[in-house]
Amino acid sequence: MEPHDNGTGMAFLCPSRWVFRRIRANYLAALSPMLKDGGMTLDQLKIFIAVAEREHLTQAADAVGLAPPSVSAAVASLEREFGTKLFHRVGRSIAATEGGKLLLDEARDLVSRAEAVKLAMREFTGLARGRLVIKASQTIANHFLPPRLVDFHQAYPGVALVVSVGNSTEVVDAIIRGDIELGFIESPEEEFGDSRLAVKMVARDDLVMVASADHPWTTRQKLTVDDLTMGKWVLREDGSGTRAAFVKALGALGVPYGNLNIAIELPSNEAVLAAVLAGAGATILSERVCSDAIRAGTLKRLPISAAPRGFYAVQHADRYRSRAVSALLEILRKHAAL
Repeated sequence: MEPHDNGTGMAFLCPSRWVFRRIRANYLAALSPMLKDGGMTLDQLKIFIAVAEREHLTQAADAVGLAPPSVSAAVASLEREFGTKLFHRVGRSIAATEGGKLLLDEARDLVSRAEAVKLAMREFTGLARGRLVIKASQTIANHFLPPRLVDFHQAYPGVALVVSVGNSTEVVDAIIRGDIELGFIESPEEEFGDSRLAVKMVARDDLVMVASADHPWTTRQKLTVDDLTMGKWVLREDGSGTRAAFVKALGALGVPYGNLNIAIELPSNEAVLAAVLAGAGATILSERVCSDAIRAGTLKRLPISAAPRGFYAVQHADRYRSRAVSALLEILRKHAAL
């Protein structure tokens, strides 16, 4: 929509165009002094961020798709630009200097603002084309999102969906850093105290306490606090929303986490399920994860009820919400109403 005259001879921009120009002006004002006269580039900053986050040159090179000498050259160029070393180098190990740590924070912010400009530009093409970067916890990525992403792709085939998986803590960290536009987690609501997060519940998830079919608890009509304290448990890694739900559920039953007999901690729902089926102990998982094994009779529900939890969409509270995000959240809302 072009500027229009309101009868006073003054041109007014529509809100979306004004927002874009405001973002673009702020971005260029911050960027232009640093990029003039052959100075640093956004690509160099992205390379620097990759090196600083991994503290390993070869791993960073793999992550950005460049040869290690090119990555070294980009870092060296930035060091010449600022007149200071950005990394301590001891053998094959590297670590950011104080100057490098300062640059890392600023570089992340600058690259994030550059992506916001690209996003605002793409908004003018509607949803005919674009890219939506998502990170989701394992339960949501494997058992909740796929059919909804298919619906989104069918409605907006020109928008590429890029989905990665991490536990709830990793998803929140990626949102705060600006690495992703939209995240999905299942942590308990009381953990959402960070003012930088905008959180919206998109679905409910039922939790079940389960054990292998030959576990002695499967013949019991009731389990006591002593049973739950003395029994062996298998659970997810620290930072997982499923682990947080497990701890919360056992705590509500009068069994503090510190009193539990943890046999094994594993990094995925599938690994936990496999260990439980092999007889390592009991666990609490999403019913979505367990349903096939329960139907097959190899896994049994135990006579303990766990309160359901929510699945949540998470964004950065201060960042622009794209049309693609709004469209996907609307699809999730329609699914929830079915």
